[in-house]
Parts: sequence; structure tokens; C-alpha cells
Amino acid sequence: MGMIYTENALNIFTVKTYKGIGNAWIVKNLKGNEPISSIVVLLNKTVKGEPTSVEEFDRLKRSYEMRLKENLEAFSDGFVARGDYNFPKYRGNVKESEQPILLYYKGNIDLLNLENTNISVIGLLNPEGDIEDRERNIVDQFVKSGATILSGLALGCDTISHQQALESNGKTIAILPSSLNKILPARNKDLAHKIVKEGGLLISEYHDDFKSQMELSSRYKERDRLQALFCDTIVLAASYSQNSVDRAENQHLKGNKLDSGARLAMGYAKEYNIPRAVMYDQTLDANNAMFDLNRDLIKEQRDISVIQQHNVIEIVTNIMLKNSVAKNTVTVQGKLFG
Repeated sequence: MGMIYTENALNIFTVKTYKGIGNAWIVKNLKGNEPISSIVVLLNKTVKGEPTSVEEFDRLKRSYEMRLKENLEAFSDGFVARGDYNFPKYRGNVKESEQPILLYYKGNIDLLNLENTNISVIGLLNPEGDIEDRERNIVDQFVKSGATILSGLALGCDTISHQQALESNGKTIAILPSSLNKILPARNKDLAHKIVKEGGLLISEYHDDFKSQMELSSRYKERDRLQALFCDTIVLAASYSQNSVDRAENQHLKGNKLDSGARLAMGYAKEYNIPRAVMYDQTLDANNAMFDLNRDLIKEQRDISVIQQHNVIEIVTNIMLKNSVAKNTVTVQGKLFG
């Protein structure tokens, strides 16, 4: 079976290749499923230089279609774009330039539906001590409560999230900073395949390889934003803060480059008004730099959900209940005002 996609998705892909056209332009100008003639008129009002035509747009589109099939058909089930009936709706309030436009996927794309409760569980690359066991317990409780676990396939806490979701017989979604034919990190390629085999999902915004380390860094940031956008609550297992190396109590970290993905994802969640939770126990973690961000977030947001060892079931139940109430409210409003 070949890749699944619509003419609309191909149109959106082709539009994105024109110079000066980004996500914000597409969100402002296209709802999806517009005829090519209308798209060309809009492009010619924006793109500088030689005007395009319906014939030229269609020629480019077919060329890109062949290239996508050659590169991705063995690795992707298809791609969906803004305007497609099954293009997933993001959570939260997002400015136009940060709204997803096109996603490549392998596995069950329906897991991103709003009706599904997705919980992001993220953290640092090198968790130590009992962080892994505590995170596994939290993920297990969420799966038992009916949640799908979402993370970024990175080493450390992300890997723990995906693995435990599978071990708990749940579904998990991995959001990649790379194309589906070049999974990053390479060490987690087998885990990615297992996620799909067990009914889960891999998604990426990219069809090609990154051209520089700067571009890869940007892709990681974009991945972190999707970790917030496609979840109902985001849970931080553990993370250094932005200034961990500068804190007097953390002199042992001097000279180390501390990973920042979890910080960015939690920041995006705040910006988008996505509920946040942290794993933190004052008696265990007070002097551990790996919980610096967790402590900072607790100070910053008084109503943040704090998951301790003794209250895991209670907090997970509360989070799932709040998500259920929120979804029912949206559904009722949709029926009343839709």
C-alpha cells in the first residue's frame, strides 16, 4: 500500500516551497482545498519576481509528488495538511506562525484527535538516581487511566516515557525533529518501529534531511512546540533550568552544556495555555540540580500540578478528570455554537 495523501496536501506542500511563504501566510490565506487557480492568484500577490501560473504550479506539484514517493514511501504511511478531514487539531491558543500546517506520519494518525487524551511526559537526557522509576510509575498510572503518552523520542526521559507506555500496554506518540526516513536519535530507531507496531504513531513536519546544525537546532525547537500543542497536559519528569550552571549550589556543573528541550516545551505550554505538571518531592529533590526547572515552575505557577511519590494516583486522576471536563465543555459549546 502506498502513501496516503490528498491533492490538498500536495497543494499545501507546493505552496510552502515558494520563497517567502511560511506557516503564517498559509494560515492567513488558505483554509485548505482551494482550487489551484485561487492559490496562484494569492501567490502572485505575495511572491516577488516572475509570476507563477496554474500550469507551472501543477508541474512543480507533480515533480514534488514523485520526489516524496521516492524518498518516503517505504517509511511513511502518508501526510496530512491543513484542510484535510483528518488533519489533527492542536490544543491551546497559538499564533499563526506556530500553527502546524503539514505532518508526515507512520502509524495511527487518529491518536492525535481531540477526543483522545494525550499526555506529554518529557525531561532531561541523562536522568540519574530514582528519576526513571518514578517517571515509569507516573506513565503507568496515566496509561491505566486511559491516556496516550506523547514524547519526543529523545534519549533519557523521552525514551522512558515511550518504553513504559508500551510496557503498560498503552499507545504512545513520538514527535520527531527529523524526517521519517532518518529517525533521530538513530539509537532509538528500533523503539520507533516498535511504537508503530504496537499501534502508536510517529509524526514529523519534515520530508528531508537538515542541511546544517543550525537548522537541526531549529527543528528540535519546532518539535518541542508540537509536544505542547498536541497534548492535553504536559508533565515534566526532571530538568535543569536555564541558569543551573550559574547557581552557587551547582558549581559541579560548570563547563557542562545542559540540554534545554524540556525547558522549551514547558515554555511553549505556558504560552499556549496548556496545563502543566511536574514530578517533584521536596524531601527527595530539594538539593538535586536535575529538578531546578521543576522548582522554578512551582514558584512561577502556584496552581501547577505537583506529582509526589505518595500522591501519583490522586494527581493523575485529577488531571484526567480535568481534561475530561474540558473536552466535554468544548463538545457542548461546539454543538451549541458550531
